[in-house]
Amino acid sequence: MRPVTFGCWTAFREVTVEVVEADAAHVRFEHKDLQVIVRSTPASQVLDTFAVEQGHVGVLFEDGNYVETLPPGKYAFWKNVARVTLVPVDLRETMLDIGGQEIMTADKVTLRLNAVATYRVADAHRVLSAADDARQALYREAQLALRAVIGGRELDPFLADKDSVARELEVIVRQRVAALGLEVVSLGIRDMILPGDMKDLMNRVTEAKKAAEANLIARREETAAMRSQVNTAKLLEGNPTLMRLRELEVLEKVATNSKLNVVLGEKGLAERVVNLL
Repeated sequence: MRPVTFGCWTAFREVTVEVVEADAAHVRFEHKDLQVIVRSTPASQVLDTFAVEQGHVGVLFEDGNYVETLPPGKYAFWKNVARVTLVPVDLRETMLDIGGQEIMTADKVTLRLNAVATYRVADAHRVLSAADDARQALYREAQLALRAVIGGRELDPFLADKDSVARELEVIVRQRVAALGLEVVSLGIRDMILPGDMKDLMNRVTEAKKAAEANLIARREETAAMRSQVNTAKLLEGNPTLMRLRELEVLEKVATNSKLNVVLGEKGLAERVVNLL
């Protein structure tokens, strides 16, 4: 005989049978044991299941009509009752590079700018309904804002205050994309590239400015030294003893670089020694 395997309950268990019918008025299937039900094979034959991950929300549409925005979790809907679409939308902050923008300033200098925008979704339903691609719309609005702000400024004022330009850009873009359901966290200019000839010219201007500053500092030092000498001369003129000490200091400096024996005696010997040298 072939071996036969049998199974038996080890304890009595209470079994509950619940009959649930699809309802066209309630396409979404909700149950307290939903997580267990959707794992069964029979459930997959009558239910469509969707999962919304953490950091996302799910925008629910039935037959093309918006119903609600669902938080993270698992959801089930009756099959063949309505056309159900659950679109996941990421709510986390996202960075968008806006690169390679060639913009002409008010004084006809062409700049190549790279900007970066940080944004997040504020209204998931509006993001899906206001534009076919909200990220691309943000990119386009940032481009237009860069051209408007930079194009209205000359090069020198722009270089002198790039932070205020970045703040103005951020305000403009934030207002424009609010209607798209996006919130701009920050927007700034990352890189700025000048044409080769303009870069050389600015380098020469910078060198000339630095040379002028160095020359000015040298003139100031010379003026200060001359004033000090004038004050010293006036002081020595009115104090013969101090003048003699000054003469001795000069002789000491001369003696350090040569063999010199000095014998001081009567008044005026130092003057004659200096004249001999």
